Amino acid sequence: MATLDSLIEKAALELNPVVAVASAGDVEVLEAISNSIAKGIASFILFDDETLLVELIEKQFPHLAGEENVRIYHSSSQVDSASNAVKAVSSGQAQVLMKGNLPTSVILKAVLNSEYGLRTGKILSHVAAFEVPGFDRLLFITDAAMNIAPDLDAKAQIIRNAVATAHACGVPTPIVAPLAAVETVNSAMAPTIDAASLVAMNQRGQLTDCIVDGPLALDNAISTKSAAQKGITSITAGKADVLVVPNIEAGNILYKSLMYFANAKVGAIVQGSKAPIVLTSRADSAESKLYSLALAILSIRK
Repeated sequence: MATLDSLIEKAALELNPVVAVASAGDVEVLEAISNSIAKGIASFILFDDETLLVELIEKQFPHLAGEENVRIYHSSSQVDSASNAVKAVSSGQAQVLMKGNLPTSVILKAVLNSEYGLRTGKILSHVAAFEVPGFDRLLFITDAAMNIAPDLDAKAQIIRNAVATAHACGVPTPIVAPLAAVETVNSAMAPTIDAASLVAMNQRGQLTDCIVDGPLALDNAISTKSAAQKGITSITAGKADVLVVPNIEAGNILYKSLMYFANAKVGAIVQGSKAPIVLTSRADSAESKLYSLALAILSIRK
């Protein structure tokens, strides 16, 4: 799939999953919910101060008042809203968790709760799907938001989470590029050593259902012309579907560069929990939240 809109079309073919939204009283969140219902991709359970939420809906989204695909439950605080939304997912009432107008730390604390949370023993990692102008495919970038400085084992799990997401989006054998500053192994540059190890893990069956090629610098990971100019002869160089950044700083810079310099569109989720989590920034647009919902819906049980 080359566009994020195609993800929405594919998500509409799923069996109308339920999304639990923590602190749903936000204009961009409600607009994404409204658009999701209009496109037939999900139903919603909204947790927030009921009086304030109903007032906001009646004022700006009156068509959602009485909507059969929306249920509203009162929560007395952001902490209460987060815990109730997570409980709805862990109990099976909902299949996707969505962050609304509350800090990431609050919802993640509920996700990691030992009693009712969504932990699986796997690493939680952020996977973003970018539609970049001029590219013929979606680019998956990981991890730009969760893991600060992942070690080799963490990077292996981050790749597994990203590969599962790519599979859900219709990429049968994603090409994974662990990024570094150079495309050769250098003992002074830890990301190049990790990349070489990840390639070996892939070749020995420890990372499956994908092709890992690296270390690669960004240019020769996504451009066959650049790879050829640098004499990189692997058949996958320049054709990456998944870009694995070495640390959160690199991921954050790449993520925002694509958005602000390249005018890319994006949808993003957190993988590794019992259910996919839409963990967008409170500043993200309703469009990005809608794409993220589609990505999460496609990733259910994948």
